[in-house]
Amino acid sequence: MALKRVVKSLALIIVLFHCGSNASAQGMHFSQYFNAPMLLNPANTALMSSNDYRVGINYRNQWASVPVPFNTLSGFADFQLLKNQNLTNWMGIGVAMFNDKAGDGQLTLNRYQAFLAYHIQTGNFSMVSAGFSFGYAQRTVDFNRLTFDAQWDGFKFDASANNAENGTVNQTNYYDVSAGINYAYYPNDDVYIKLGIGLAHINQPKESFYSFDNKVQMRPTVNLDALFITSSSFTLNPSVYYTRQGSAQELMYGLQIKAFLSEDNLGNPTNVLTGVYHRWSDAVVPMLGFEWAGVKLIASYDITMSDLSSSVRSQGALELSLIYQGLYSGYRDKMNCPRF
Repeated sequence: MALKRVVKSLALIIVLFHCGSNASAQGMHFSQYFNAPMLLNPANTALMSSNDYRVGINYRNQWASVPVPFNTLSGFADFQLLKNQNLTNWMGIGVAMFNDKAGDGQLTLNRYQAFLAYHIQTGNFSMVSAGFSFGYAQRTVDFNRLTFDAQWDGFKFDASANNAENGTVNQTNYYDVSAGINYAYYPNDDVYIKLGIGLAHINQPKESFYSFDNKVQMRPTVNLDALFITSSSFTLNPSVYYTRQGSAQELMYGLQIKAFLSEDNLGNPTNVLTGVYHRWSDAVVPMLGFEWAGVKLIASYDITMSDLSSSVRSQGALELSLIYQGLYSGYRDKMNCPRF
């Protein structure tokens, strides 16, 4: 019973954190930020050198040791259009949906987004991308699942008692606008470096379950990503990601290694993907995956290292990503930039 009260209190804190008069709602995130490209930056829409389209699914289950774990699910697809004759400039379009559910109060976010980007090669060794997204979001909560101070009689909680929360609504909707830019540099076929800057919630939409004029604060994001092909068997992919929203911030960095194993009769390579990432002051995230015939499956696990570790029994978050990339015609001449 004591643990359940703690969880309910935590759920209430989350509701207030997202929707209170002085708080700003914090965006969902994935530890595998590199496998949620358009969530990271709209300029990543259809940024592919050796494929025409991709579709993907991301799933995150956080704090499984508590009675009501936090779950996040996303699905996305993006496509290249209007490629020029030299395959150096093209447009990207994409769509994505996100579902995030947290705590006893079933605090839920459903978001649907459309993306548009354009990629321009600015020289033999560089490319600039700009992207934009427009989304519709719906957030709901079930106040009947939560307990409040007014329902405590000094000995126990009485869920049937009036919670004294006036002027509340169970659903709020809003439109959301984001944008971003990328600069890529590839001096040769073995090196690729990309710097991206994104800005979410540009229009600062209103979001509140109370009669407060609470606005979702803008969320800038910076991402530095690099590929180094060290041999025919190994590729190194270091990256770093930083975002901030209000007083909340996240810094994550790490290294992914792709190792070539074999090739089938059709020329499809089998690769093993492994790596480890660190979220500053929070968690270590090891990952393992496989890649074959355009299909990439990666699993990672957040090992909580912060003060929260004892409360969640050192359990963090399990995350899975499944991505498929392909060509419209099954073949394409290589673009004038390395594979990324």
